[in-house]
Amino acid sequence: MTKDLTPAAESAADKISLSTKDLSPEDRKMLRGIFLHSFNVFTIYAGGARAGASGFMWSIWPAIERFYKTPEERIDAMKRHSTWYNITSNVGTFCMGLVASMEKENSERDDFDTHSIDSVKASLMGPMSGIGDAIFWGVLRVIAASVGMALCADNGSIMGPIVFFLIYNIPSWLTRWFLTVLGYRVGSSFITKVYESGLMNIVTKLASTLGLLMIGAMAASFVKFNMILSIPMPEGDPVMIQAYLDTVFKGLVPLLYTLGCFSLLRKNVNVNYVIIGTMAIGLVLGLVGIC
Repeated sequence: MTKDLTPAAESAADKISLSTKDLSPEDRKMLRGIFLHSFNVFTIYAGGARAGASGFMWSIWPAIERFYKTPEERIDAMKRHSTWYNITSNVGTFCMGLVASMEKENSERDDFDTHSIDSVKASLMGPMSGIGDAIFWGVLRVIAASVGMALCADNGSIMGPIVFFLIYNIPSWLTRWFLTVLGYRVGSSFITKVYESGLMNIVTKLASTLGLLMIGAMAASFVKFNMILSIPMPEGDPVMIQAYLDTVFKGLVPLLYTLGCFSLLRKNVNVNYVIIGTMAIGLVLGLVGIC
């Protein structure tokens, strides 16, 4: 005879566990593969256009290999993950685990929207990188380096670099593993619930919006244009053209140039031509004294 669960018991049952004991042997093998592959995520950097896409495809390969049986399905999945990827490697395994669970769902459901995979992945890049950079690059690395240098400064002990290695990497390895498991577990329950409630379209739209905001912020931060041309005046200071451009629309030229490059990429113009063209334009404008 079964009893209905109380709200407290249901809440406890819904809690996400970081243990893999209740997972199938195939799940555990796949997660170990993703964890080990993740150490090479930025070994091959695919440039500014794709960043760590190649490494992400390698990291997620154990899931692709497991859930898709035909070469065509695997090729489609790998194409899906050939887009730009950049998350601090220490915490990026959460995204990998989450994507693995979504790929599993896609392999089991004919009506699964694969665009949601790209959208969720893109929406995680900013928040996860902010957390990872702050903790591992801004805090833990500094502490590990301070302790290691103190040991070396006292008596030149070989323990300095060893302690630095251990202080930084042990938390990093543990974080990588547990976030891999967490991402996979959260993804499985999350996707099931949002599909049952009909919220997947809303989640996809919100994730896409956040991803677009991220891209817009990156364009404003990294695409620089400062025109140094000025209009001489008979009396008073010359009029700086850049000041008027900023008055009309701050960042107008960088925005238009970014949209122009995006338009070329959508027309299948080789990304190398876009990069070389950008370098040439910058060089010419600098030589003629426009910016």
